[in-house]
Amino acid sequence: MFALVVSTFLPVRAAVGQEELPDLVRHGDEQASVVEVHLPDSSALDDLVATGVDLDHEVTWLDDGGVVAHAVVTPSEVEALEARGFDLGRTVHSPEDTAKALAAREEAIAAAQLENRAFGMAVQAADVSDVRIIRADYFTNQDGEQYLSVEAKWAEGQTDPTPLLVERDSGPGTEIGSGGTQNISRFVDAGVYLYHRGAAQVTTRPEYIRVTSPSGDTAVAKVNDWLPIDGDDPWGPGYERDFITSYLTPTELYDRIHALAEEFPQIAEVVELPYKTNGYRRLAQGLLGSSDGNRVGIDSKSWGHEGGNGIVVSIAEPGGADQPLSISVEGTAITLHPATDASGAVTSTAAQVVAAINADPAAGQLVTAYTYRGNAGAGVVEPGSVTLTDGLSAPESVSRDPHPVYALRIGKHRDGSRMGVLAYAQEHAREWVPPLVAVETAERLLRNYQHDGRTKQLVNNLDIWIVPSVNPDGGHYAFYDFNSQRKNMTNHCPLTGSADVNARNSWGVDVNRNYDEYSLFDGYSGASTSCTSGTFAGPGELTEPESRNIDWIAANNPNIRFSMNLHSSGNYFMWSPGAYATPGRISAPRPTLEEESFFWGASARILTEIKRYRGMSVTPARTGPISDVLYSAAGNSGDMLWYKYGIYAWNFEVGTSFQPPWEEAHAESQEFANGLVELMRVAYDYGKDKQRPTSTIVTSESAEPGMVDFRFETSEPAAVFYTLDGTAPSYESELYGAAGIREGGETITVPAGTTVSWFSVDSAGNVEKNYKPGKGKNYNKQRVG
Repeated sequence: MFALVVSTFLPVRAAVGQEELPDLVRHGDEQASVVEVHLPDSSALDDLVATGVDLDHEVTWLDDGGVVAHAVVTPSEVEALEARGFDLGRTVHSPEDTAKALAAREEAIAAAQLENRAFGMAVQAADVSDVRIIRADYFTNQDGEQYLSVEAKWAEGQTDPTPLLVERDSGPGTEIGSGGTQNISRFVDAGVYLYHRGAAQVTTRPEYIRVTSPSGDTAVAKVNDWLPIDGDDPWGPGYERDFITSYLTPTELYDRIHALAEEFPQIAEVVELPYKTNGYRRLAQGLLGSSDGNRVGIDSKSWGHEGGNGIVVSIAEPGGADQPLSISVEGTAITLHPATDASGAVTSTAAQVVAAINADPAAGQLVTAYTYRGNAGAGVVEPGSVTLTDGLSAPESVSRDPHPVYALRIGKHRDGSRMGVLAYAQEHAREWVPPLVAVETAERLLRNYQHDGRTKQLVNNLDIWIVPSVNPDGGHYAFYDFNSQRKNMTNHCPLTGSADVNARNSWGVDVNRNYDEYSLFDGYSGASTSCTSGTFAGPGELTEPESRNIDWIAANNPNIRFSMNLHSSGNYFMWSPGAYATPGRISAPRPTLEEESFFWGASARILTEIKRYRGMSVTPARTGPISDVLYSAAGNSGDMLWYKYGIYAWNFEVGTSFQPPWEEAHAESQEFANGLVELMRVAYDYGKDKQRPTSTIVTSESAEPGMVDFRFETSEPAAVFYTLDGTAPSYESELYGAAGIREGGETITVPAGTTVSWFSVDSAGNVEKNYKPGKGKNYNKQRVG
């Protein structure tokens, strides 16, 4: 590891000549927008990252060597960046865009609720059946097995979780019921009942079904044949998709996976991870005074929802000449009577007011006072009053307690005996589409299990962990308070720094900079020590419960060999290394040629399935190691999983925006769920791989007289170990390497007549010819030149 590198960028408040730079911090209730930053080259990008500004994951490399990056900034941060010489361009995403997305979510929920009420009223008014059949579809899978999928709506479905009974006939002219029965379960999204649904295997194609509600009402419908939409689809006829109907808050995400585990107890369970978050909660806060020198910060001792909200702190009007500073407390009202001089003018300074509040036994039980951001507090206070508030606006249904983080574990064998796959989303709070990808994938795996052979193959042979929201506190804050929130809600700022109410939208730890491989604390670039930075790494490695939970999953499940970290945005697909040290861009260790080839090969499969949905291509320029195609991200989770636990760890950057309009968000959830399911297929194939690789030597003329050039070619991604001195190759022999970053295998130059001895081993550990390295004799040998 490298020694800690001291950043060379200008500090938050530093003098340039006689000019003092403005703070690079958010102020008060300012909203943030995504804004282009135009940079002349990659060095300038490193400088931008080093400021600690909150960056989107969108980086475009121009033909002239320039770079366009996206920063998430408030007006104050725009001013601070421009003062540092950065060229800011157009606004890509504004708070108004998010407001429209939230409005669309509320409209969708309201429309579903209205439809439910209308259905219920129609039932009461017309005395008609309280159940209505939406779809009844018959299909066969690739193995010829027959299935019936039914969707129906029940007037009481919003409040009653009871399944609906479906009876089938056994073909034309037969009685309904003769073909058997099945139950269908209700589908609730964002707290709103949509319909009941379910599929079951049948022995004959039914012509009619009857659905009976718990009240005894019935509905009858004819069964239709269901055909696949796309004949090239690798999944079978009747494969179910599209389970997402709106953005989901962390509370709704967790409710969703609990409901799935309850519905499919044989193949799924919810695991409460060991570390609870700090909670969607804050101290109640306020400020007295109008300028830095006379400002007094006030924080409640209790959390806002536990008594801090509503505390009133007042500086009274002067009461006469030559009065001493005094304080009185009645209930939750604290009143300071300032000292005055002979003329009756106030003389109490901010520092004196702070000392008086903190020394008073009654006031000291309610609040903590401090001068503004380390100021000496020599300014005279002004009469005034402030009511403390935590400023949180989520409904009471959102817990203010330390929050459990939940994972959905899917698999027929959830005991560590099968190949493990981990998918996790919303390390960054404002990224609302990635959790939908996680939930859509879970729904597909569970709901297709009974009738799709390839899905059953995955669930029976994999141990799948899905964490839809790593950072629920920040996620709730992004939904209800500040849509640009990236980090968690833990305030590590000291009272002498930016701990006051004006900086509340800048607090928190960037969870994806808090891990313990190639981190800021090891000297790597792309994270900050500033508690208000968008990439604040925290006070140390793995200090946050959100990051410790991911570490715990990997540490306690050594069968996990594959992972996907779901982020947005930019339509990237990336893997390690994710960090480098500056100056010099000294990278974390690069994968071997075999490992890199496996990353690329698996990526091609995954990206093909993403493209299948609507033709969206993740470009080669946005595919590869994080530090190659984006920027350095010291202490990210993918690097921890790869370097610490040996997990093939990828990173999706989903879509074009954090909070796109719903139509786009829905499409992104579907296409990237395609890719995530294909990762499961990659893991399954890896676990079943018993095919041994083969390898050959390809020679060519060398530019040097008497020499020959050669390189190795393999039948699949495989490591090649070789010797040139006639000895038997082993795992300690020379490892064939890459020619360079994002290039193929190196070219080796040797004297003509050299004997090359070698063997290859693939990613699953299969050794060419079943050779026993260092012991056997059946390795490859060839004289070149």
